Amino acid sequence: MAIEASAVARVLGIDVHYSDLRGGAVQFLPQHIAIVAQGASASAPYPMTPYRITSAAQAAARYGFGSPIHLAALQLFPITGGGVGSIPVTVYPLEDDYPAGLPAVGSITPSGAATVTATYRARIAGIWSAPFTAVAGDNVATICDKLVAAINAVLEMPVIAADGATDVDLTAKWDGASANGMAVEVLLDNGEPTDDVTFTVSAMASGAADPDLSSALDQLGNTWITLVINGLGPSNTTALGDLSSVGEGRWGQLVRKPFVAFTGNNEEVVGTATTVTNARTTDRVNCQVVAPGSPNLPVQIAAAHVREIAKVANDNPPTDYGSRVLRFLTPGADGSQWDYAERDQAVKAGSSTIEVRSGLPYISDVVTMYHPVGEVPPAYRHVVDIIKIANIIYNVELEFAQASWDGAPLIPDDQPTVNPNARKPSTAKAAINRIIDSLALNAVISNPAAAKESTVATIDAQNPKRLNVSTTVQLSGNTNVISIDLNFGFFFGSSQLAA
Repeated sequence: MAIEASAVARVLGIDVHYSDLRGGAVQFLPQHIAIVAQGASASAPYPMTPYRITSAAQAAARYGFGSPIHLAALQLFPITGGGVGSIPVTVYPLEDDYPAGLPAVGSITPSGAATVTATYRARIAGIWSAPFTAVAGDNVATICDKLVAAINAVLEMPVIAADGATDVDLTAKWDGASANGMAVEVLLDNGEPTDDVTFTVSAMASGAADPDLSSALDQLGNTWITLVINGLGPSNTTALGDLSSVGEGRWGQLVRKPFVAFTGNNEEVVGTATTVTNARTTDRVNCQVVAPGSPNLPVQIAAAHVREIAKVANDNPPTDYGSRVLRFLTPGADGSQWDYAERDQAVKAGSSTIEVRSGLPYISDVVTMYHPVGEVPPAYRHVVDIIKIANIIYNVELEFAQASWDGAPLIPDDQPTVNPNARKPSTAKAAINRIIDSLALNAVISNPAAAKESTVATIDAQNPKRLNVSTTVQLSGNTNVISIDLNFGFFFGSSQLAA
C-alpha cells in the first residue's frame, strides 16, 4: 500500500514491487557437492569446519597435496577444464584417528643393472611421477635414488617415497585403511612394461583405523547438500552405515533435503565388487560407482562420477547420466571390464556400472544400493529418480514456504473475501497444479492430468489452523534400455511380362 489507509489529504503515491510473472515455472534444484575425506597427515592440524573450495589448489593449500581431499578436488576441478564450474563444493574434513591410525606402506624394489638407457615413470593411484632415466651401468642404489626423486617431484602423489638403498619405501600421506591396495606400477615412459631393469612392487598395506564420519556429517546443518563424495572406500561399512543413517534423516518431513553419497570401487570381479552393496538392500542413500581394474583410488572414482552427474543434475535434472565420459580416470585393462551380463548382475545387486570404449571410461548405470526383494521396480534404485524427487520437493517448498502462506487467513472455498492475504484449499490446489504442469513441461514427471486429478486440499477437521494437501505424481522414465526388432529379407526383383 503506497499511502497509509488513515491518510486524508490529497496525495498521489506509487509503491513499486517486483512481481514474479513466470506463472509457476519450476526452478531446478541447485546442486551442491560435499567432499567428506581426509587431508594429509603432514598438514594437520587443519581447520575442521566446512570450507568452500573453487579449485584443487585451494584444497591442496589447506589440506595437503596428494591427500584424499586434494585427489577428489583434482577430479572436480581438472586443470584442463571441464569441471563442475560454479556448482558449489564444500569440504567437510576428516582427521586421522589418533593414536590408532596407521598409514599404508609399500615398496618398489629394482633388480638388475641397466644395460641400455631407458626412461621410466612410476604410476601410483593413476598419477604419474616425473620421468627418470636409467643409463647403462646404473646399479640398484642409483636407480632407487632416481625413482625417489621422480615420485617426490610430483606434489599430487598420494605417497611419500624414501630411499631404502636397495628399494624405495612408500608411505601413504594419510592414516587409515583407505590407502590399502593402492595401485603402484613402474612403466617405461611410453606406458609399456619395463624390459631391462625389473621393478618388483610390495603392495600398499597395513593402513589402519579410518576416521569416524560423525563429526563431519554433524556439520551439514540445514544446507541442502545434494551429492556427497565418501573418501573412505567401499570396505568401510561403518562409514556407509553413518552416511545411510544421516541421509535417511534428511528425507524427514521437517528436513526435506535428501542427498546421495558416492563411494568408488575399482574391484574387477563383479561378485566381489557387489558383496557390500548386495547386503544393503534398503539403502537409498549410498551409491557405489565403479571403474573395474582401474589404478585410481575409490575417492578419485567417486569424485569423477560426481563431476559428471552434478553437471547434468544441475542443468537438466530429469536426464540420466549414461555415456558421460570419465575423462580423467585411468580405466582398467579390457579384460577387467564387465560384459553386459555382469553389468546387469551388478545393477541388480545395487552397484553402478561403466563401459570402456576406445580406451575411455563412460558412465553406464548410476544406481543406489537399494534393491529390496520383491519390489519391482525398486522405487529408489536410480539416482536420477532421487534427483527428480528432490526437485519436486524443492519446488513445493519454494511455493509453500513463502511468507504469503505463513499464517495467512484460512477460509473455506465457498466463502467470499476481500482480504488479499486470505487462502483457501482451492488456492493450495491451484498452486500444486501449476507446479505439476511445469514439472511435466520439463519432463520431470509424466501424466500431469492424473496428478492434478489426484490433488486434494482440505481444512483439517480437528484443527482450523491446519491445511492438508496431497497429490500423487508419476516420475518420467529414461531411455536406459532400448529394444529394437530389426527384420530383413532379400530383394529378388519383379517378374517381367513377355512383350
